[in-house]
Amino acid sequence: MTSREVVWRTIRFKKPAWLAHNFPEPYGTDLTSVGLDPSPDARPSSGVDEWGAVWENIGVSHLGQVKDFPLKSWSDLDRIKIPDIHEERRYQYLAQAREKAGDKFLLGCGLSLYERVHFLRGFENTWTDIYLEPENLGRLLDLLVEMNLVVIQRYALAGVDGYIFCDDWGLQNRLMISPEKWRQLWKPRYARIYQACHQAGLATFLHSCGYIVDILDDLIEIGLDVIHMDQQENMGLELLGKRFGGRITFYAPVDIQATMVHGSLEEIRSYCWKMARHLGRPEGGFIATWYADPAGAGHRKEAIEAMCQEFLKISQKLYGQAFG
Repeated sequence: MTSREVVWRTIRFKKPAWLAHNFPEPYGTDLTSVGLDPSPDARPSSGVDEWGAVWENIGVSHLGQVKDFPLKSWSDLDRIKIPDIHEERRYQYLAQAREKAGDKFLLGCGLSLYERVHFLRGFENTWTDIYLEPENLGRLLDLLVEMNLVVIQRYALAGVDGYIFCDDWGLQNRLMISPEKWRQLWKPRYARIYQACHQAGLATFLHSCGYIVDILDDLIEIGLDVIHMDQQENMGLELLGKRFGGRITFYAPVDIQATMVHGSLEEIRSYCWKMARHLGRPEGGFIATWYADPAGAGHRKEAIEAMCQEFLKISQKLYGQAFG
């Protein structure tokens, strides 16, 4: 069984040959990725992006944050510079992506629907727009959806397996906006994207951190296959497993803000087993991963090694082999 097959079987709950994982060397990975270059959803650590948002680095992390928002008024929407998603230069690496991926699962990166909005409008304006400017907000969301639909078709033709974008919806203990407004404005747009992915033969992935329990049922309903969450302790592994286990695949590392930072090596190892027990099933449903900006998150080298090694032990215990 190849890595590609293992990931697909994990997502489909079809009994993979080992625990699917995405780790740094020397621990191996079953997944690789491809993205647009340049991407309209690029998030520079500093400088100006294609939409005109001005970014500034936030410190040790590779991440930046927007310091100047280009869409200060909805009257500017028809004048704002919208990146051309059809430009061939964006797809320059796509033709070779499948070949370079070899027998690994190839994950294609798309464009966010919530984060791009607040990169353009700012958080406060976005949260106000939900109530005062839903039509204009909807116009922008539909524009972003249409851009994603173009990318999905290009990825499908190139042999990409899955489609992911990043929308962090949660605070530590609740959703950033009301679940009702999420269902009104974002749910039907996500549904269009997930339907297009499935019609094109792509699995659907979403990265979303924070407390997102309130919308996970909705995401499953509209076709989300894999939830990539770097946090779980703020929701509880038991709760996640009981309510959603067996219905969606969890793609996750040891909680990057809690145990991975503050836990002992033994606590990290123990947490790995709890993740496999609560989030996964013998048939699949769990992909172990790591956080790719360890310095920014404050992750120790020995903690990363302990996590990767323990998940490989779990794979050996559950499936009889650590990897292919």
